Amino acid sequence: MSPAPERLFIGGEWTEPADGHYEVIDPATEEVVGLAPEASRAQVYEAAAAAKAAFPAWSRTRPEERAAILDRTADIIQRDFLAHAEIARRESGATASTARGMQVGVGIARFRRYAKGALEPVEEAVAPQINEAGPMGRAGVFGALAVRRPVGVVTCITSYNNPWANPAGKVAPALAMGNTVVVKPAPQDPLSVFRMAAALAEAGVPPGVVNVVTGSGAPSGEAAVDSRDVDMVSFTGSTAVGQRIAEVCGRGMKRQLMELGGKGAAIVLDDADLDSAVAGIGTTFSFYSGQICTAPTRVLVHRSRQDELIAALAAYANRLPVGDPADRSTVVGPVISAAHRDRVEAYVELGRKEGARVVTGGIRPGHLDRGFYVAPTLLADCTHDMRVVREEIFGPVVVVVPFDDEEEAVALADDSDYGLIDYVWSGDVARAFRIARRLRAGGVGVNTVGRNMEAPFGGFKKSGVGRDVGSYALHAYSETQAIVWPG
Repeated sequence: MSPAPERLFIGGEWTEPADGHYEVIDPATEEVVGLAPEASRAQVYEAAAAAKAAFPAWSRTRPEERAAILDRTADIIQRDFLAHAEIARRESGATASTARGMQVGVGIARFRRYAKGALEPVEEAVAPQINEAGPMGRAGVFGALAVRRPVGVVTCITSYNNPWANPAGKVAPALAMGNTVVVKPAPQDPLSVFRMAAALAEAGVPPGVVNVVTGSGAPSGEAAVDSRDVDMVSFTGSTAVGQRIAEVCGRGMKRQLMELGGKGAAIVLDDADLDSAVAGIGTTFSFYSGQICTAPTRVLVHRSRQDELIAALAAYANRLPVGDPADRSTVVGPVISAAHRDRVEAYVELGRKEGARVVTGGIRPGHLDRGFYVAPTLLADCTHDMRVVREEIFGPVVVVVPFDDEEEAVALADDSDYGLIDYVWSGDVARAFRIARRLRAGGVGVNTVGRNMEAPFGGFKKSGVGRDVGSYALHAYSETQAIVWPG
């Protein structure tokens, strides 16, 4: 039985696409999961216009009303949890446990978090100021408020590696602050976002507040950025695409929130607990099959521990079951597409040509005759000038570079176009914190790859612009207004 074609969600109506549909492919089976709509440029502009028309009323709704809608949305998503997780698994290739816990589960948690966020104070008193008489008026004491206001219409362009948590992390705080949104999901796995839109509509989001447009190519995304009705673009994806979006936003003076690429440095010092370091670094091999910008893909290890760490990482990679994400024993699933598998494989071959040694992996798993799989791969004998060390591969590939002292470790870590999240492993926590403070990265994990979901998230350098997560997301989706009065 063929899957039913999806429709665009514009102005509160499910709308037939002007340019037909394209197939969404299961990365594990290469079967068609669904048919996603191809929006025309005119339809994307229509969605932005609907969001603009809905903005005045939505921005004036009571925070309690916005909070209630976001809470109900979480309830509705939870009601259909298993069905949502199944679609997410099939369209993204994530393992069953990841689809449930890290995709749909985190999506629900983010709607809950920003239901509370809608009630956070948006006004902050500024200390009174005494002004002398002059050209600006009489002497007096002037009070002031700093007030956070919604930006307006926000285009949310989301990544393919998490079709629930990433859109929810944009839509929920944007709505909580009183913005309206146009959501443009990644073309590879947009089906989950239509379920999210349906839940929001059922929860009572007014027409035009949330709009969803999709397309297999660049034109729909370009229209979602260059529309004159769009005030802000929130983008998660590659640095190259982010740079192009930033150019368009710059011409229109549009606000930006950019979460871009990463090449996380994992500094493993001579006194590190190698079991802890291997477990953390090993997540690159398994979690989303390395398709995550925060992965510790660039391992910088003290030369005295290099051989030991390489042996342990290779053993770890070789123990990971690679296969069907529907099988609960699977740890490593496929990458998102055939094109991306080919890209990752090309990088591994490039590493060989550059002189790196493939310790393990580097070939397609022999027991799988279909699906876009890449075996967990470890490259040793690397130097810092190699492209496999400097460029984001976005797959289950770890490179290892030795260092001789702390100064060299910090210099190597910071010698990168990226600066999203770095990591430090050391038995001396004070030493690790001292190094962490020197790293030019938006975040640093000390003896962990775990996250605090209230901590600011974003990158230095080409890893992005701005910060979100927790209350920082509410600030990201707002403008600050000053109100001043004479006392």
